[in-house]
Amino acid sequence: MTPASEYFGGSGGLAWGDNVPATPPGESIPPVHIHDARVEFGSDSVRKGALFAGLEAEFAAGVFTSILGSSGVGKSSLLRLIAGLPPRRGTATGAVTDGDGKPLTGRVVYMDQRDLLLPWLSVLDNVLLGARLRGEPCQRGRALGLLAAVGLSGWEDARPDVLSGGMRQRAALARTLMEDRPIVLMDEPFSAVDAITRLTLQDLSARMLAGRTVILVTHDPIEALRLGHQVQVLAGSPAWLDPPVAPPGVPPRDPADPALVGLYRVLIARLQAAA
Repeated sequence: MTPASEYFGGSGGLAWGDNVPATPPGESIPPVHIHDARVEFGSDSVRKGALFAGLEAEFAAGVFTSILGSSGVGKSSLLRLIAGLPPRRGTATGAVTDGDGKPLTGRVVYMDQRDLLLPWLSVLDNVLLGARLRGEPCQRGRALGLLAAVGLSGWEDARPDVLSGGMRQRAALARTLMEDRPIVLMDEPFSAVDAITRLTLQDLSARMLAGRTVILVTHDPIEALRLGHQVQVLAGSPAWLDPPVAPPGVPPRDPADPALVGLYRVLIARLQAAA
C-alpha cells in the first residue's frame, strides 16, 4: 500500500486556462540546498550501488530548474530526497535545507510520475484532499477553476478509474497546483498526455509557477529547455549534476526557437556522453 505521505509533498495557446489567475505564493520563496547527500542500495556502496555519494547541489530561490538524465540515474530519487521522502529502496543521508539552514518541511509539494489519485474519491475531492487532511478550509471554487484549466470541466464528480491515463495525470497536476507551495517538485508531469495537451499544460505550469522554486524531472530535452531557467544533466555513478545550461528568454519558450534547437544538440551530446 502506498503511504499517505507520498500523495503530497503529486507552443500551443492556453486553450483551457486563459482565465485562471496565477496566484502569488502564500509565503517567501526559499532556495534548496543539498549537502553531503548519500543514497545507496546496500552497505557496500561500490558493489551494491550508490546513486549519490557526497552530492552537493543548490537550486536558487524562484528559479525553474529542469533536470535530464538516463533512466535509473537517480532523478526521481533526487526529488524524493528534497521532498523528505525515503528512497523506494535503500537508505538516504545528508541535509536538505533552505538558505537559512532550516528544513523544508511544509513548504514542498511533490508530483510523482504516478498520478497517486485515491480511487475512492472523486476527481474534485482528490484535488481538495490536501486541505482536508490538514484541517484547512477547502477552496472548492479554486479547485474547480484548476480542473477547468487542465481541461477536466465536467469530470469533477468522476472517479479516477473512469479516466484515461492522461486525464488522471491532468488531475494530479491540478492537485499539485492547488497546494500552492513555494517549492514545487515535478517528476515527468506531462508524460502521459498527447503533444498538443502537453504544450498547453507546459504553458499553464510556467505561468502559474512563475516565481517559485521549481525542479522538473523530464526525459524530453525540448521540454526542459522550454520551461527551465536552467537545465542540468544528472549523470554518473554515483551521480552528480553537470553545470547548468541557461536558455535565453522567458519560459515558456517557443519550441521551434533556433536557440533552443542549438541547446538541444548540446544536451543530447551531454546525455550521450553520460550514457
